[in-house]
Amino acid sequence: MDRGPSVRTVTKTSDQAPEGALDRFRMDGRVVVVTGASSGLGERFARVLSGVGARLVVAARRTDRIKALADELPDALAVSVDVADDGGPQYLIDATVDHFNRIDVLVNNAGISRVVPAVDDDLDDFRHELAVDLVAPYELARRAARWWIDNDHPGVVVNLGSVLGTGSGGRLRVPGYTAAKGGLHNLTRELAVQWARRDIRVNALAPAWFETEMNSDTMFHTDAGRGYVESGTPMGRGGMSHELDGALLLLASDAGSYLTGHVLYVDGGWTAT
Repeated sequence: MDRGPSVRTVTKTSDQAPEGALDRFRMDGRVVVVTGASSGLGERFARVLSGVGARLVVAARRTDRIKALADELPDALAVSVDVADDGGPQYLIDATVDHFNRIDVLVNNAGISRVVPAVDDDLDDFRHELAVDLVAPYELARRAARWWIDNDHPGVVVNLGSVLGTGSGGRLRVPGYTAAKGGLHNLTRELAVQWARRDIRVNALAPAWFETEMNSDTMFHTDAGRGYVESGTPMGRGGMSHELDGALLLLASDAGSYLTGHVLYVDGGWTAT
């Protein structure tokens, strides 16, 4: 039976992105708080967010460093604070709202890590690590969420997780860090579900091995450290600082407006093995 000439569907292509697609990554006028902004990933995050138009609140204990960073950014406030101190989280939220009259995004980046065998761990040190890496992000998120809910204002929380939040540190011997990051990942999911109907998104960015002050000497400048990173990463290397930029902006901006309760691993395949 002759069915006539075949018809081939031709998809029309364009060299241009759909209208507004890239604009959704912009954060013009948004007020973003970044904790642990005095060095490493926190400093990088602040610069990246400022580069897409955000107004920054850079927070850390090292006053001289965050003041220097704020001076380099076009519209930034430096707040010297220890987020693990009683009253520290509320002080930071209040300072942000007093200066900018609003808060839009909270990036919970501040953290510490200790290398210690579990049998030798001091319980007070373990508790302090949990206070910085888990309790402080929770308290900051709660304080920000109260302002958002009271003011009927949308909000975004980005928690800094880790590949070690999904498994053990193995020979690294970091019980406090793995406990805190595992807790932070599940806390991210819990808060996302509780606050989803309030127009508050909560996600976590979970890197693998990126060189910072905290890990530089042990992970990137010793044969054992480099071997650990390279052998365990399918891509065979640690990450470069710019390789977190896109993931951060996706979670923080309107480009990720339907994304909540997610832990985004940026790990060169580490968690896929």
